[in-house]
Amino acid sequence: MKKAILGLIGLGLLGGAVNVMASPESDRQEMIKYYTTKYPNIKIDDYVYGALAFDADSKAQYDAIMEFPPYESVLEKGKKMWETPLKSGKTYADCLPNGGKNIAGNYPYFDEKAGKVVTLIDAINACRVANGEQAYKPGDKATTGTLTAYMRTLSDGMLMNIKVEGPKALDAYEDGKKTFFSRAGQLNFSCATCHVQNAGVRLRSELISPAVGHTVHWPVFRGGDNLVELQTRYVGCFKSVRHISAPAGSEKLNNLEYFHSYLSNGLPMKASVFRK
Repeated sequence: MKKAILGLIGLGLLGGAVNVMASPESDRQEMIKYYTTKYPNIKIDDYVYGALAFDADSKAQYDAIMEFPPYESVLEKGKKMWETPLKSGKTYADCLPNGGKNIAGNYPYFDEKAGKVVTLIDAINACRVANGEQAYKPGDKATTGTLTAYMRTLSDGMLMNIKVEGPKALDAYEDGKKTFFSRAGQLNFSCATCHVQNAGVRLRSELISPAVGHTVHWPVFRGGDNLVELQTRYVGCFKSVRHISAPAGSEKLNNLEYFHSYLSNGLPMKASVFRK
């Protein structure tokens, strides 16, 4: 336990701020050590199920729902969007690596030439613009949400493989890490307050999910066919603690997604999924 506490200090979990520079991989390993020490009976691989990893009954209900997902019609719309030619006559598969298959786990990545983090939605919009279309607005579930809900199914089973290479990439990662651990808003909460320190704890009627495993399954369908994107959820979380969030697609939230995604490296992609 003493080692776990030292790891938390290194990550800034106990002080609410990031004070110690550590490598991304040591961050990830310390986070895993924290969870496995706190919940030794839960396998890290099961964290891809979020809070369901803490409740066998909820996991059984989830398994039953996933036999006949209530959002198949949305995925069909996403598939149609994916296959419909752009103005140039090309499709998304023509301008994305590997035809768009087994690539979602590589995003976000840091683009050295552009000097910024590139999300999967950024890559989709770059494809659209290059082929005569207007970029979609990040956070629009009818466009980016529906399209990525289908597209990410093409990477099911792929292991998350986020890379942080070079000083500029590390700066972006550290900025995302700072956002994750910094307390904000009238409630003075950070992302880590809930999803690290209180992961597995019940908040009202729901269990709080762990940060490791979070990013492998977004966007999700909550309560049926209500599609929610990851950065939309970030904005909602900040609002819940009474903090004004940067918008979806901003550098701040892209960097947060970069850090957040790295924590799930080595875990398999699971899209699209149902959540309460």
